[in-house]
Amino acid sequence: MCQLLGMNCNVPTDICFSFTGFQARGGATDVHSDGWGIAFFEGRGTRVFLEPKPSCTSPLAELVRQYPIHSKNVIAHIRKATQGVVGLENTHPFMRELWGRYWIFAHNGNLLDFTPELDGCFIPVGLTDSERAFCWLLQKLRRRFGGTPPASADLFAAIHELTLEIARHGEFNFLLSNGDWLFAHASTKLAYIIRQAPFTQAHLKDQDVTVDFSDMTTAADRVAVIATLPLTDNEAWTVMPAGTLWWFAEGAPVQMLETRPGPEKKPA
Repeated sequence: MCQLLGMNCNVPTDICFSFTGFQARGGATDVHSDGWGIAFFEGRGTRVFLEPKPSCTSPLAELVRQYPIHSKNVIAHIRKATQGVVGLENTHPFMRELWGRYWIFAHNGNLLDFTPELDGCFIPVGLTDSERAFCWLLQKLRRRFGGTPPASADLFAAIHELTLEIARHGEFNFLLSNGDWLFAHASTKLAYIIRQAPFTQAHLKDQDVTVDFSDMTTAADRVAVIATLPLTDNEAWTVMPAGTLWWFAEGAPVQMLETRPGPEKKPA
């Protein structure tokens, strides 16, 4: 299976420290060697880096690790292929436009017999179940709300309902963002940590690297980091219960809803 990494902050922040540990899991300290990608929101724009190679030996991943791109929302992914060949078109995260904003999506899991009808608004480029799910989810949001973006609470409620439908087909851990908020679904496995004042030191599990966040932050900063597995070994991460959907904004969780699937039903 793949692994996910997300960051949601109240001020633009770089993800270099967390990505250092995450990068090692792409073929060095773990088996996710079928590609990697990362997307940064910067205002209304995005920077997306994708490569169908192991991140642990990638010069491009090394560039990302050392280049402090500041963003309020970041989504990263390292891939262990289940559906779709190893190739750039099947590398997460995926990006589409909806309501004049870019949306970014990455998935960890495997969806079986998931063949929803797509109306042409959003069409997969690759062959993954992940991209199909993303296209179908955005299609349903556009059908429900038309050309006007809904209020944030209504959007979260709709994503919750659609997540329930997709999750009936299998493991559906995902991260989704439009640059304002970050939504995280723990189908089976996700954890998060909130870093805020008073800031302390953190040490990575996958690399012998320590940082003192008090040297690089202000008292007002707040950062939420979400990962498939905790990235540090000296901090208290919160395990997100299986079957829960989370809404993060400004570096903190806003709301959580349960998503335990009912009987299997193919999306219409």
